[in-house]
Amino acid sequence: YIFILIYLQMIFNTEEAYNIIKDCIEGVLGKADYNHDSVNKWTAAIVEQSLANLVKLGKTYKYIVTCAVMQKYGAGLHSASSCFWDTTTDGTCTVRWENRTMNCMVSVFAVAIIL
Repeated sequence: YIFILIYLQMIFNTEEAYNIIKDCIEGVLGKADYNHDSVNKWTAAIVEQSLANLVKLGKTYKYIVTCAVMQKYGAGLHSASSCFWDTTTDGTCTVRWENRTMNCMVSVFAVAIIL
C-alpha cells in the first residue's frame, strides 16, 4: 500500500502543471501589451511563480522552467526539446499563451527524485 502511494506521488501530472503555468502567465501578463522594457521582469516573474507553485505540490521532483516572450509581428516561433529520462516518472509540459501583441511559451521539465 505504501509503495502504491509513493509511486502515485511520482507520476507527473501534466494537466495539473499546465493549469499552474497558465495561471502564472495570465497573472503576470494579464491584459498587458508587449513592452520590450518589461520582458525581463515578466519572464523572471513567470518562471519564479511557476516554480514556486509547482514546488508547493509537495512532489519529489526537480523542476526546470523556461519562458520566452516574443512580440507578435508576423514571424513564426518554433521550439523543440528532447529528453533522455524515465518516461514512467518524469515528464514535461509546455504552455503556449498569446494575446494580440505577444506570444509566451513556458516549458516545465520534471525529473523525479528517487529516494
